[in-house]
Formats: sequence, structure tokens, C-alpha cells
Amino acid sequence: MSNKRVFSDRCDCEVIHEEVVNKVREKMPKEETLYDLAELFKVFGDSTRIRILWALDESEMCVCDIASLLNMTQSAISHQLRVLKQAKLVKNRREGKVIYYSLDDDHVRLICDQGMAHIKEG
Repeated sequence: MSNKRVFSDRCDCEVIHEEVVNKVREKMPKEETLYDLAELFKVFGDSTRIRILWALDESEMCVCDIASLLNMTQSAISHQLRVLKQAKLVKNRREGKVIYYSLDDDHVRLICDQGMAHIKEG
């Protein structure tokens, strides 16, 4: 037999560090807030939406432009833009018959940049 150690995801004891638990509990956001955060991250869980956000980080674009760039139908892009708009990740403005989309604010850019930095670390 080998002497390899097997590491478990669990403690080998049943000690509760009350001070740590209480400190974290005091700072824990409300359950509703954490639910909303989880819902926001679900929106980032689709590669098409990520591609749209990436494109809009480069330039304001209309549905036609995004559809051409991603080789998708305008209908499919419109659907994804609706999801992104409901999550307050993109905004739009009308210029005549054309509706231009852009990132809602710098927080969206920061989330994408941080995610990209994280995946490039390892």
C-alpha cells in the first residue's frame, strides 16, 4: 500500500468557530439580495449573451450589426438583448428607425474584465 494522503472536502473534527461565524453572519447580505445576485450571474451563463456584451464593450451597435457580427438572426439577437436589458446590463437609444444598444454602465465592463482576468490566471 502507498502512503498517499487523501484530502477530503470536510473537516476531520466538529469544531464551530463561533466568533468567525457570527462576524460573517453580521455582514451577510439579505437572502433576497443574494438571490438577485445569483440571477444576475445566470445571465452571464450564456455564451451568446457574453459575445453580445463583448461586442458592445467595443462599440455601440444596432441589432442588425450584432446579428451580422455573430452570424445569427436578428430575432435571436433581439431575444438576448431583451434578457440583457431586463438585467440592466445593456441600454438602448433610438435614432430615427435604428435602435442602438450599449453597455448600461461601467460596472458591466468591470464584471466582464474581472471574469476575463480570472479565467486567464490559471
